[in-house]
Amino acid sequence: MSRIENQFTVQFWGVRGSIPSPGPHTVRYGGNTPCIEMQAGGKRLIFDGGTGLHVLGQSLLRQMPIEAHLLFTHSHWDHMQGFPFFVPGFVRGNNFHIYGAIAPDGSTIEQRLNDQMLHPNFPVPLQIMQANLHFHDVKPGQPIHINDITIETASLNHPGEAVGYRVNWRGGAAVYITDTEHFPDRMDENVLWLSRNADILIYDCTYTDEEYYSPKSPKIGWGHSTWQEAVKIAKAANVKTLVIFHHDPAHDDDFLDAVGEEAAKEFPGAIMARERMVLQVSTSVPLSESFPVSKLSG
Repeated sequence: MSRIENQFTVQFWGVRGSIPSPGPHTVRYGGNTPCIEMQAGGKRLIFDGGTGLHVLGQSLLRQMPIEAHLLFTHSHWDHMQGFPFFVPGFVRGNNFHIYGAIAPDGSTIEQRLNDQMLHPNFPVPLQIMQANLHFHDVKPGQPIHINDITIETASLNHPGEAVGYRVNWRGGAAVYITDTEHFPDRMDENVLWLSRNADILIYDCTYTDEEYYSPKSPKIGWGHSTWQEAVKIAKAANVKTLVIFHHDPAHDDDFLDAVGEEAAKEFPGAIMARERMVLQVSTSVPLSESFPVSKLSG
């Protein structure tokens, strides 16, 4: 096995939520919307197609031909707006497997990616892409198998629905849970199940508790969570590293520095998501089956 095929890595290409937020006050953490790249066993997995996907695409031009699996959590604009600007998708000979759950209105991920590139929204259609695009419907609760990689899936609490993913390979686990809102009276069973004993948990921490419960401008029902809730999940699920993700566009670098300091006090394994950050997932310890949550709902 080559060095790359023997590694399990996670790289962050877009960590911002809602809208891209470029400028002098977001330089340290980045302003691109969600895109995460995982590599395991020589396979490339890409999660979400925000503007970070464009940046990832530029880096891949030096490695063509490319084969990758692109998995969407959902199709709100900040998670798919980079797809029409993903240059490797326009290059013949590249192969992309694209996954997404069927939306509440019955549309597939293929239909939604197609629709965002129709006039008057975009100058050229999806069909102009010369790469081989293979579309797959995700059924939350059912796993996806790619060689010896198992990707577990579950529904998340978000307006319009969203899917959380857990990537398992050689005893290591990295979990991607974004665009989910915690429940007021309990921890989300699906989130706990996906997060169980994870090496890395990437979690939607758009708000602070103070912002979420603000008397003047509460964010209840907006579909996002807080870093304080993320810490609760990480502790309950025995997570090793918690990555605070989906930064609010109004949170500048100094604000995020402060959040990172507070989160690390509450959970020493907490770190802040930054563009270009790379994390290694340990594959030396067998995945424990002792975590008590076994039921999957939704």
